[in-house]
Amino acid sequence: MNQLPENLNIPAPLREAAQRFAQIRQRIHARPELGADVGNTAELVAGLLKQWGYSVHTVGGHGLVGQLKVGDGTRSIGLRADMDALPMQERTGLPYASEVQGRMHACGHDGHTATLLAAAEYLASTRNFNGTLNLIFQPDEEGLAGALAMMADGLFERFPCDGIYAFHNAPGLPLGAAVVQEGPLGGSSDRVTVTFRGRGGHGAIPNLANDPTLAMSATVLALQSIVSRNVAPVDAAVISVGEMHAGTTHNIIPETAMLKLSVRATKPEVRELLERRIREVITHQAASYGVGADIEYERLVPAIQNSAHEAGIAREAVASVVGGERVLRMPPSSQMGSEDFAWMLEKMPGCYFALGNGIAGQAWVGCSLHNDGYDFNDKLIPIGAACWVALTEQCLRAS
Repeated sequence: MNQLPENLNIPAPLREAAQRFAQIRQRIHARPELGADVGNTAELVAGLLKQWGYSVHTVGGHGLVGQLKVGDGTRSIGLRADMDALPMQERTGLPYASEVQGRMHACGHDGHTATLLAAAEYLASTRNFNGTLNLIFQPDEEGLAGALAMMADGLFERFPCDGIYAFHNAPGLPLGAAVVQEGPLGGSSDRVTVTFRGRGGHGAIPNLANDPTLAMSATVLALQSIVSRNVAPVDAAVISVGEMHAGTTHNIIPETAMLKLSVRATKPEVRELLERRIREVITHQAASYGVGADIEYERLVPAIQNSAHEAGIAREAVASVVGGERVLRMPPSSQMGSEDFAWMLEKMPGCYFALGNGIAGQAWVGCSLHNDGYDFNDKLIPIGAACWVALTEQCLRAS
């Protein structure tokens, strides 16, 4: 299922340009950049957009907007791609593997960028729309800060949009399949750091100490009751322990113990419930063991909330490319990953959807995101580009 499926409605110029944009994608892949520091990638993108006739503007550091106005239409849309990589070592062994130690495009942002560029070239050539097209190339999605930085620099004030759209590749979903749904998709992302403060002592005389590791251990178990007993079964939520740390050696009871959590929910009201119950559980568990607890609760990003109208537009556009039978609706609890495109969707109506990256069969295609063996499937580039073209021509119909 990793070959380009038959019966896809992909314009011939996009098929013919597919290898060229795969090479651009592989060039970006080999030279990954992290966070907001994506200057070289942004320079590459800006140069191509200018070559095709877009006016190019910097927004929020190395963020870019390529704008193309055609005709006298008053409607405008925004299509967004992310550009940053991850701080991890690549182990694919591919000819174009990362040339930078400890950096890797393990989430497919290189492919998202190349796909939007392929659509940009085609749309600039055909100009089969009437209105304003804003192509948004965003840094620092992985840090969940790039969207906010661009918005703080006036993204939507400077480049108004009637609707905004983005997609993510989905490993494990067949090439040519898609997931488009209204409402919540994925989860919010919060992180919690807890420091339990007790009184240290000798491991041989624990009665003279107040052991913070006991409170931490009991808290880990108690936290797992929140989702099962406080969250409604029809709602989705996750509380995961990511790090525990205490002590320096075998026979010393430490003064402090540290616990780090990842917390996710699909609904705002469930997110509120989780914070309240987590604080209560930690505070009371610590008190029951005679220690204190300092809680640092960081709200990182809300859950994606696709507006119904824009989700319908995206579903129709994607279906026109891959066929309606390949466009799936999946329940909100199908995955709990977070995306800082959610910040943009709080400001503007829009839709975030998924396109299949392929299933297991090649060493890298079936790998999950953020895996050192992952790679974006270049066969997805013409599919994704055709979806962007269909969506643009649908939203900005030429008279």
